[in-house]
Amino acid sequence: MIYPSIDKLLNVVSSKYELVHIAARRSKEITLTNHLQMPANKYVSKKNIGRALEEIAEGYIKIKYNE
Repeated sequence: MIYPSIDKLLNVVSSKYELVHIAARRSKEITLTNHLQMPANKYVSKKNIGRALEEIAEGYIKIKYNE
């Protein structure tokens, strides 16, 4: 995986396991609804999992932590 970098993603999400979980859920959501957070021409990736990771890196996906 070249873009977005894992270092940038781990600044947003606390662990790799959580990152996988969030990206998989968002990817399935994109597949079911065809709704994208950014304009389609701004995505580097063509696949939904890559698009989900790009949305996380750009801050379109907000992660709430229960305390």
